[in-house]
Amino acid sequence: FSQLTNPMLRAAYERYSFEVIPKIGAAVANDRASYQYLVESIRRFPDQETFSQMIRDSGLRCVQHTNLTNGVVAIHSAVKLG
Repeated sequence: FSQLTNPMLRAAYERYSFEVIPKIGAAVANDRASYQYLVESIRRFPDQETFSQMIRDSGLRCVQHTNLTNGVVAIHSAVKLG
């Protein structure tokens, strides 16, 4: 999970996440609450830079991230030395 880098897309994605995803969960899995929890969890996940710093603080090196789809998803990578 990550944070969208474009403010306009971020607003649209937030609306989609909270209004559409739980309804899909209710219709497909008969479980709106789990999908509501999912979008709330995504919202609480740290942004890319904060998460990268958390990885550095844990002792990993060469930390980097790549945003996909304007930050809807970010791939983080790091190296553990020694």
